[in-house]
Amino acid sequence: MTVTNALWALVAVAGVPLVLGSYLFAVEAVLRRRTARFARRVRPWLWLAPALILLLAFLVYPALSTAVLSFLNANSTHGVGFANYKYIFTDSNMLIVLRNNLVWLVLFTVVTVVLGLLIAVLGDRVRYEGVVKAVIFLPMAISFVAAGVIWKFMYQFQPAGTAQVGTVNAFLSAVSSGFKPQAWLFNKSQNNGALIIVGIWMWVGFAMVILSAGLKGISVSLVEAARIDGAREGQIFFSIILPLLRSTITVVATTLIITVLKIFDVVYVMTNGNLDTDVIANRMYKEMFNYQNFGRASAFAMILLVAIIPVMILNIRRFGKSGV
Repeated sequence: MTVTNALWALVAVAGVPLVLGSYLFAVEAVLRRRTARFARRVRPWLWLAPALILLLAFLVYPALSTAVLSFLNANSTHGVGFANYKYIFTDSNMLIVLRNNLVWLVLFTVVTVVLGLLIAVLGDRVRYEGVVKAVIFLPMAISFVAAGVIWKFMYQFQPAGTAQVGTVNAFLSAVSSGFKPQAWLFNKSQNNGALIIVGIWMWVGFAMVILSAGLKGISVSLVEAARIDGAREGQIFFSIILPLLRSTITVVATTLIITVLKIFDVVYVMTNGNLDTDVIANRMYKEMFNYQNFGRASAFAMILLVAIIPVMILNIRRFGKSGV
């Protein structure tokens, strides 16, 4: 098995570039025999052909196949029309899944952007800015799975009156004598919030870095001129800084929206969707691998795809206006 893996690795590292290089060499050899006008028109498409073929094979075809499967029954033997979609949008348990994704979408995106912007603005005014940003960005260096494991330990619960091994309960018990330890992941009124906090903890560093870069792109003379004219810091922020950061905030927000729509790892590791914490991606995984219902799993996948498309269109239009 080890030898086989080594051979496949060798093919991937050396074989693929060799094949592509040979293809491009052959293309240029053929085009040199043609007229210059013909070569100019055809060359871009021939150079793009390998990438287009890969896109068709690994993106377009799977998407179309998934769309077809979403209209079939569990084992894909016959069509069921929109039954899978009807189930998702009418079943009470599935409505909880959709609700949870909406809660994630709103809270995760808004809080992460606001905290990232706040830290970027405040960090820009201190001498130890680099240290602060490095510490806050550090969670981005670990995976969602690792973050889920870490926070699962931090949320651990012991009955009141016993030593708390979970960091959150231990800290709150230490700072407040009247605090009663909470089963954060088992209480339906707060478990979704506890999971969202993990996502925010991981991604606020990303928002901070991008917004900080946008903030440093704002002319210092513009801000100083406003101060000389008597503008207060609050007025400068809302009337100058915030409008100039609008495009950067849009980039951060759309990236976070795409991320949170397909959130899976944290939920899977910490609760596996139990106790009303399921989200679309986790439910799709269950339908596919636990229940072997390929129709419903494909329907969930198509819902995610359709939900992400408007965000992608918004980004493409914004890039087009900015000339990127």
